[in-house]
Amino acid sequence: MKYSPFVKALCFLCVLCGSALPCAALDCEAFSIPHYDLHLQIDPEQHRLGVRGQITLRNDTSDPQKIAVLQISSSLAWRFIKAGDAAVQFVTQPYASDIDHTGALSEAILTLPEAVAPHKTVDLKIAYEGVILLDATRLTRIGTPLQNAENTDWDQIATNFTGLRGAGHVAWYPIATEVANLSEDNSLFEVVMRWNAREAGATMQFTVESTPLPADSAPPTILCNGKKTSGTTRDGSSTSPQVQCSEADLARSVPTLVIAHYGLIDRPGVTVYNLASHALAAERYAEVTAQVAPLIRDWFGAPREKAQTADLPNPEDDPFESGALLLTPMTDAGSNSSGLAAAHQLTHATFFSSRPWVQEGLAHFSQALYLEQGSGRKAAIDYMQMHRSALGKLEQSTAFGSGDESRRSLVNTTDEELYRSKAMCVWWMLRDMVGDSVLKKGIAAYRPEQDKEPSYMPRLIAGQTPRDLEWFFDDWIYRDRGLPDFKVESAYSRKTISNAFLLTITVDNLGSAGAEVPIVVKFAGGEVSKRLEVRGKGKGTIRIDTPGSPQEITVNDGSVPESDTGNNQFKIESSDQSHPLGN
Repeated sequence: MKYSPFVKALCFLCVLCGSALPCAALDCEAFSIPHYDLHLQIDPEQHRLGVRGQITLRNDTSDPQKIAVLQISSSLAWRFIKAGDAAVQFVTQPYASDIDHTGALSEAILTLPEAVAPHKTVDLKIAYEGVILLDATRLTRIGTPLQNAENTDWDQIATNFTGLRGAGHVAWYPIATEVANLSEDNSLFEVVMRWNAREAGATMQFTVESTPLPADSAPPTILCNGKKTSGTTRDGSSTSPQVQCSEADLARSVPTLVIAHYGLIDRPGVTVYNLASHALAAERYAEVTAQVAPLIRDWFGAPREKAQTADLPNPEDDPFESGALLLTPMTDAGSNSSGLAAAHQLTHATFFSSRPWVQEGLAHFSQALYLEQGSGRKAAIDYMQMHRSALGKLEQSTAFGSGDESRRSLVNTTDEELYRSKAMCVWWMLRDMVGDSVLKKGIAAYRPEQDKEPSYMPRLIAGQTPRDLEWFFDDWIYRDRGLPDFKVESAYSRKTISNAFLLTITVDNLGSAGAEVPIVVKFAGGEVSKRLEVRGKGKGTIRIDTPGSPQEITVNDGSVPESDTGNNQFKIESSDQSHPLGN
């Protein structure tokens, strides 16, 4: 019997009626996309994006798959999906997800011509188009003030500036993920990280073509992940800016597109693209970057790629990093702020790890190193202290304490305060424990492609020293034991024959995480410091000689994060004879 096209379509919708359900029922993540080949047509005046091209789907499951899901921003609409020259049947539905700035996706549920065997691929031709406007819906609906939300989600296509960050910001290229919800803990981060992991080794090449300009107009700069590629097509009285872009590994960087009329500052270590009104600030940033570069090279080696920095038009816009690219307002915020940004960016341009506690922890650690180099150890500790305030509140929260300590561990966490701030402190503590040389050797031995298990980086560091570090890794990296809490339990002072003093100090750690902590003794005329290892819920004893009468003991100079620093000082009454001292 022959059916009309309408009846055929109705039958197809009936088959897929169960598919128009939450994406988890369909296994949205059954397929990844190992290769993109796209042509982008951008019309800044109309805010429009049109895309044509081809993608490759790979079945990542252990079963044959005939139903696939593709998602793009809800402000875009699917035009066609083909396998070869044959149209692929598909239905579309809105799909709420905060992986896009609109808070929703346009989801295509398609039936492939044939089931794709496990780990095999199928090529699809695709087309979609629509507008990309400034949209902060996903943030305002959870209570973020509009101005703050727009300074965070600044992506848009516009005449003066076009900025499109990829998955996690704007789904301007197809993805396939489960729902991400900003109101549910770290759901967005987890979904994005899972997608990035599935895209390890994936490649993207795309052509960007903007609307024609009059022949006498200066074409805008088009940046693909910070890399400027030139090329135009000329047709009589008009010129169409057009560039070819490519990304070698989508797990390492988020495909990012920027179009603006930029000035250029090119230095050996960094290229800065600046708006005309920010030229002076951009020059200063380039100078600061050149000053920071030797420190980063000393710790992390030669850069993998050149750092690229592009200006954002609004001074209040939040910076964004992807690989070696930094998008940030080029405001004259001072050398310290510029130096911190440069240290972070150059570390990413030099060192890569798919593990957030390594990747982001080391980038923040390098910021502390920068401050120490310029202003001394106290400046670095003060900087870390700013991060530790939020960390302490997080560790003490009831909700946080009720979770599993292995899930909260640095190797598993999705919380930014942990994999950025806590990880920075962990790297600093490791440096204090084993020394610069040992830690540098461990970092230099790191190979991201060999990092297959959580113990990989800790083993590299441990292999450079005979010291037992397993207890430290267990308390701070593999598990979250909370924070230590040090106090001086007792102190015993004895005057020696040479009129010096020998002070015996016992330190109690009331917390569950152990650490090697500095013990500082002040005496008339100066101070002396030694380090003491105190395990969680344990005690440690140390003897310290002072040339003058000891006056005060301080446990921790601020370099070790603690849950309570109010009990770190211990006053010593003046005396010329031996006596025990206690709280």
